[in-house]
Amino acid sequence: MSLAALPLGALERAFVDSLLRLDPEAPEPVLAAAALCCAALANGDVCLPLAPLAGQAVFTEEGGGLHVPPLEAWRALLAASPLVAAPGGFAPLVLDDDRLYLARYHAYERALAAQLLARHAERPALDEARLADSLARLFAANAERPDWQRLAAAQAVRCSLAVISGGPGTGKTTTVVRLLAALLEQQAEAPSRLAIGLAAPTGKAAARMAEAIRGAKATLPVDDAVRAALPEEAQTLHRLLGSRGDSPQVRHHAGNPLALDVLVVDEASMVDLALMAKLLDALPPGARLILLGDKDQLSAVEAGAVFAELCEGRGFDPATAEALQRLTGQPVPTEAPGSRLGSAVVLLAHSHRFAGDSGIGELARRINSGDPTAVLALLREGRDDLGWNPAPVASALLDRLERGYAAYLAAARSGDPATAFAAFAGFRALTAQREGPWGVAGLNEGLETRLKRRLGVAQRERWYPGRAVMVRQNDYALGLYNGDVGLCLATAGGLAVFFEGEQGYRRFAPARLPSHDSAFAMTVHKSQGSEFDEVLLALPEQPSPLLSRALFYTGITRARRRVEIWGLPARLEEAVSHRAERAAGLARRLARDVPADAPPGAAPAEPPAAAGPAQLDLF
Repeated sequence: MSLAALPLGALERAFVDSLLRLDPEAPEPVLAAAALCCAALANGDVCLPLAPLAGQAVFTEEGGGLHVPPLEAWRALLAASPLVAAPGGFAPLVLDDDRLYLARYHAYERALAAQLLARHAERPALDEARLADSLARLFAANAERPDWQRLAAAQAVRCSLAVISGGPGTGKTTTVVRLLAALLEQQAEAPSRLAIGLAAPTGKAAARMAEAIRGAKATLPVDDAVRAALPEEAQTLHRLLGSRGDSPQVRHHAGNPLALDVLVVDEASMVDLALMAKLLDALPPGARLILLGDKDQLSAVEAGAVFAELCEGRGFDPATAEALQRLTGQPVPTEAPGSRLGSAVVLLAHSHRFAGDSGIGELARRINSGDPTAVLALLREGRDDLGWNPAPVASALLDRLERGYAAYLAAARSGDPATAFAAFAGFRALTAQREGPWGVAGLNEGLETRLKRRLGVAQRERWYPGRAVMVRQNDYALGLYNGDVGLCLATAGGLAVFFEGEQGYRRFAPARLPSHDSAFAMTVHKSQGSEFDEVLLALPEQPSPLLSRALFYTGITRARRRVEIWGLPARLEEAVSHRAERAAGLARRLARDVPADAPPGAAPAEPPAAAGPAQLDLF
């Protein structure tokens, strides 16, 4: 079958057509690789690994598909094409070993690796005696040995780059507010001169981070000057960088850096490759970067799994372990890091939210171990904080959702946004996918039909008291962003939609809202950065490529008190057994097998990419 007859998506077809205008004689295997690379990017991969597809039929959805050559022949065709450049070259596509990239994403990955390595190599001035005193005082209540929170804080103050990973309740925010206090105490003469920024990928995550830090700083054993210098406000990464609508360019970059000495990024697992590369590009030399996240959670919706890749190869070499032991007074486990950033990574292991007998905590551990038999056995035990319906029926699920949201709908009738939002956080339905009867669209439609009937609202009416919505499109003029959740309430002036804001609740007329959906059910992806008292996780009836270990883990750990799973045993087994991995090369660039004559900070077998906005916005 020729390429012209293949069932390409609109984006892939447009990309191939643009390449044909540049090279009308381009061989079909080259164009097929370009289309596959474009499709891979849409699926979250940064690049296209050639080896798994070489010699196989591709685009087989309809008909026989197209056979691509064996690996050596395919690689030779790509290397000879003017549409494909080697690393450091200039063309729409870049061939790097056996990985094919769109040029922009190759530039992002190279620039990010170089920036991370350079920042990790920096060692700021340090008063060790003062830091040891700060750590002993700030973490005095911690009884765990080793105290990973204390070790994470010590390493973050010692170095310009820190990566702190931990599951729900492991104290990431507690750790960061204490390490910021220790950092400020290093500036004994004038702590207020240290410019600290707090950011997160979404407005909800930024608000939660700021709220947690405001609550934690009040009880810190520090003087008033240090407490006053701790930040209380956070913003989204897009706002921090100065995103310009649909343009890939941002206001802040190497030529116009952020005015920050320290930047803390929460929910870093949600940050994609492009955004992380731009963030590092915008940080001035010498500024510290502290990334907080959970390596086991779902990766970003866009391409890349940066945080998970950074956590690969973690470990403390003997010199780092000795320095940390000197600062903390604790024995520090030594393990040869597999990455040149390995000593920057600290894993928080002790969960303060889930007690030792917590069913949710144990379920999370068994999911991450990849043992479906152990997961099913635990669910059959009937723990108080775990529920499982192994034979779900759609009508019964809607009955359950009605009961789950009954308290919220009663609270919504008061018209008070604080009461309504508090009740809405008590229960949430999560799904693996958007479409289908067990997806967001099907559950929201079915539930709203019932709610309107119960409330006496005509089915044709879109708005009614208690409707929950999620914004799907950024509206910079209104200050509403993709993922923001609003509640429709009755007021003296008619129906209004309220959103949580940094300074209270923001009110909008329903007609003013950007594109949005009902939000009684939301995807697990959209729930990241949020927590609810109870969670109902509905899995699809049919096998789905979306079911993965990370999705299952992320969904159940959104619950504080109880999680209820509606899904067939086969779907649960598939989710636990499937470890979704994204094709990328960042971990390889950070690996330790660097040629001996490579310049400092270089990625394996290639020079570091030049930083700057022009470099990051190719094609």
